[in-house]
Amino acid sequence: MEYLWTKDVEMPEFPPLKGNLTTDVLIIGGGMAGILCARMLHDAKVNYALVEADRIGSGMTRGTTAVLTAQHDTLYADLIDKHGEAHARQYLEANLHALANFRALAHDIPCDLEDAPSIMYSLDNRAQMEREVRAVNSLGFPAELTSRVPLPFGVAGAVVFPGMAQFHPLKFLAGLVKDLHIHEHTFVRRLEGTVAYTDTSEIRAKRVIVATHFPFVNRHGLYFMKLYQKRSFVIALRNAPQLNCTIMDVAENGMYLRNYEDLLLVGGGDRRTGKQSGGIEVVRAFARRLFPQASEVLAWANQDCISLDGVPYIGSYSPAMPDVYVATGFNEWGMTSSMVAAEILTDMVRGQENRYADAFAPNRSMLTAQLFANMGATLLDFAIPTVKRCSHLGCALRWNPSEHSWDCPCHGSRFSEHGRLLNNPAMRDSHVE
Repeated sequence: MEYLWTKDVEMPEFPPLKGNLTTDVLIIGGGMAGILCARMLHDAKVNYALVEADRIGSGMTRGTTAVLTAQHDTLYADLIDKHGEAHARQYLEANLHALANFRALAHDIPCDLEDAPSIMYSLDNRAQMEREVRAVNSLGFPAELTSRVPLPFGVAGAVVFPGMAQFHPLKFLAGLVKDLHIHEHTFVRRLEGTVAYTDTSEIRAKRVIVATHFPFVNRHGLYFMKLYQKRSFVIALRNAPQLNCTIMDVAENGMYLRNYEDLLLVGGGDRRTGKQSGGIEVVRAFARRLFPQASEVLAWANQDCISLDGVPYIGSYSPAMPDVYVATGFNEWGMTSSMVAAEILTDMVRGQENRYADAFAPNRSMLTAQLFANMGATLLDFAIPTVKRCSHLGCALRWNPSEHSWDCPCHGSRFSEHGRLLNNPAMRDSHVE
C-alpha cells in the first residue's frame, strides 16, 4: 500500500520517552484526535504529555480521505426519531463547530483546505433522501434535495450540504504539532488507574485521554462489545474528472469520491475486518465502469471503528475510571469527530462543561441490533478450531490474502504474515507460524 498523504510531507520527529514522567494530563495516541487534544491543552497552558507507539499520524489518519463534513450518512433523521431534535441538533452543531475550527486553524497552517459541498445520493430510494433533508432542515441547516449529481448516471435523489470542505491531513498535523510535548516510539502497554506503563517507563498523570483508535483497557467500558472495525479501500486515479464536491452513495456497499489536486480518490469495498467480501477489486471495477480513460496511481486501505448507534463515544472511559477519558467509534467520519472529541475532552479534563458532551457520552444504552451482531460474530469465531489466535481476546485469526495479513473478525486487530502487530486493540504480536 502507498498512501497519498505521506508522499509530499515530512512529518516532524519526536524523541521516545526515556525515564519516568509525571504530568497533569497524559494523552495516549498521536493521531488526529490526540494531536488536537495536545494542541488545545498546550494553548490553554495545561501541563500535558502525548505518547505515540509509532510515529504521529502513522495510524488511521494517514489513510483517511480527509473530508470535513457534518453530513454523516442519513444519521440525523434516525437521531431525531430515537432521541429528539435537541439531541440531533447537538450532534449537528458540534460537527459544524468542528469544521469552523479546522478552517480557523488552516489560516495559519498550509494544508490545502478548500471548500467542497458534501453530497450523498441513493440510486433507488428518493424517500430516504427526502426524509433526511427534512430532518436536517428542521434542525436549522440549509440542506438541499436534488436529483442531479456530477457522476455519469442518474440517481433517485440526493442531499447536498453546502459549505463543507476537504484538506491534506498530514500537512495539517505537521503544522499543528509545533512546540507540542510529544514522545514517539513510546508504547503504553497497560493503564492502572491514571498510571501508564511502557516497556521501560512509568507515566503518572492526574487525568488520561485514551485516543488510540480502539480503546485498549478491556476490563472497563465494554468497548470490545460496543465496537467493531471495518476496512475500506481507496484508489487514486489520474485523468479522471473534477467533481468539485465530495460525494457518497448511501447504500450499504456504496462508493465515495473526492478530488485532490489532479487526482480523483474513489473509495469503498467496505467489509468487516476479517471477512472476505468487498475489497479493492470492487473499487477498481466501479472506477473502470465510470472512468475507463483513467489510470490508477495509488491504492491503500484504512480501518474505521464502528459504534453501535452511529455516534462516537467521547467522554468518561467508564464509571470505574473517573479520571480516564476516551475518544473512539468515529465510524467513517474521523476528521470532524476528532475535532469534536478534542473540544469535549479538553474541557472535561479541565473541569469545564461542554455543551456538546451529552450527545457523545459513552454511557448511553447499548441495546441495539448491532450489539447482538457483534456478540454473535465473536461467539462464532471462538468456536473455530485453530491455534492461530488473536493476542487481544483470543479470537480465531483469518488469513487476508489481498493484504497478506492475519485479521481478527471480532475486534479488528491485524497482524503481519509472521504475526507482527499491525492494528490494535491487540497490544502484542501473535503466534501464527
